[in-house]
This record gives sequence, structure tokens and C-alpha cells, in this order.
Amino acid sequence: MDKHALRAGHRACAGCGEALGARLAIDAIGDEVIIANATGCLEVFSTKYPESAWGVPWIHSLFENAPAVASGIEAGLKALGKADEISVVAQGGDGSTADIGFGALSGMWERGHNILYLCYDNEAYMNTGIQRSGLTPFDARTSTSPPGERSWGNETMKKDLPAIAAAHGVPYVATASVGYPHDITAKIKRALKVKGPKYIQIHVPCPLGWGFESKNTVEMGRLAVTTGLYPLYEIENGEITRVKSVPKRLPVEEYLRPQVRFRHLFKGEGSEEQLRLIQEIADANARKFGLGPVEARETA
Repeated sequence: MDKHALRAGHRACAGCGEALGARLAIDAIGDEVIIANATGCLEVFSTKYPESAWGVPWIHSLFENAPAVASGIEAGLKALGKADEISVVAQGGDGSTADIGFGALSGMWERGHNILYLCYDNEAYMNTGIQRSGLTPFDARTSTSPPGERSWGNETMKKDLPAIAAAHGVPYVATASVGYPHDITAKIKRALKVKGPKYIQIHVPCPLGWGFESKNTVEMGRLAVTTGLYPLYEIENGEITRVKSVPKRLPVEEYLRPQVRFRHLFKGEGSEEQLRLIQEIADANARKFGLGPVEARETA
């Protein structure tokens, strides 16, 4: 019998970062859990009717209301006197979390429900055609932010959802990455000790949507962190308490170059300026979180 809560036999793409992130997260939570899952890649590849890859209680909600469904579950457990026995988790992708379902998520945070929300951040609406979301990075190519004569790709900055969660008074907020599995486990277990809402945003590289070899998912996750473009940190009661150190930070080109969604940044007039702007984003993160200086990757 498969020991994982997200079991083998699902239909995720080879190298799917979201499948890896969900397996790590739910395994860390344990069997005593009820999950409300928004529409998205995770729901589609894990629960094609009449089959399910989930070995724990799992409810598919709409794209926009997983936090509301989870709030009802938590209220029901309280009424049954089982609130201390069973964890409640709401989860969705970046589109459901940052855009379509953000109203319900904000309400869940405001009301102070004892729920862990997991955002699997693959930085676009991958299931419906790789459209941009509120968490798509600056200058990334998507089907709705194509580069061309008048554009370098996505023109907006990545929405700072961890800061928005902290501004709601969420007592535990963290970012994580499938590039660092043990870090995910530690943050999940720390979150579950906190009463009230918890928010963890897990970076889950997507080989199909980003355009990189499926064997390199973990490496892509690590490059996002080691360049400073996706810092890993924790916020407790509004204060940054822990940051994963990056003593030898790599230039952003090391992360961008292997991805088709950023290929346009390495050709044409003006491309160097765009790379400089993205490097500034990473450098600003480094200043905010105390990361190390940029050092070129050593080559043999």
C-alpha cells in the first residue's frame, strides 16, 4: 500500500513540481486531516472521476471558494468537538489563491479560522492554457502576456501575498520551495502548532508551462532561491523570524536562461536592460532578507 497521502497513479506531468510539493506537504501533516481543494492542476490530475489519488478526506470545491469550504469544515468540527483532533487544510494554485479565490481567502483570514492554507505557486494558470496570474513574474511569457514588438512579456510585478497575509494578522506565514523538501516539512509542522490561520506559499516549478527539462524541477526550484528571486522566509505575528541564507547568490541569468518563458530576454535590442531590471528585483529581495552578494557560478 502506498504510504503517501497523495498516492501513485495520478496524471501529473513528468517532473510536476506541484505533485511533489503536495506530496511533501500532506505527508508532513499526517492522516488526521480534511482538505478543501480548489479547481486547478492539482485537482484535475489527482481526481479524474471516478478515481482519486488521495488517501485522506478530500473535497473539491470551486475555483474561488476553497477557503470558504474549509471554514465550514472547521466550524463543523468545532460543533462536533473534534477541532483539536483533525487539521483542516485549504489549498489551491496561484491563480485560485491570488486572484479568483482571494476574496474567500481574505474572509477566512479575517475571521481567524484555525486553517492551514497552502498555495502551490507555479506562477500561471497552467491547467487552462498557461495564462498569467497575479503571481506570474515580471517579463515572463504566458499565453496572455506574449512578448513582441511592444512588450517583453508580463508587465506586472509578482503580487506579494505573504505580506498581504501578514497584513491580515495571520500569525504564521512562510514561503517554501520543492527545491528544499526538508524545509517544507519543517514549516508545515511549525505551522500546525499555531492556533488560527496559517499561510504557506510553496514554489512548484512547472516543466510544461515554464519550458525546461522535466528532470530539472528541483534544480529550478533551488536556482529561484539562490538567485534571490524567490527568498524563503517565515513571518510570525508580523515579524520576519527566519530566512534561508544564500551565502553565494547567483546572477538571475542562471535561473532565467534554461526556461522557454524567459528565452526572449536573451536576444534583441533592449534585452540587457530587461535582465538588469530583473536583477534589481533579486537584489531588492537580497537587501530586504539579508541574502549574500551575487557571485558567478564556478565552472570546471
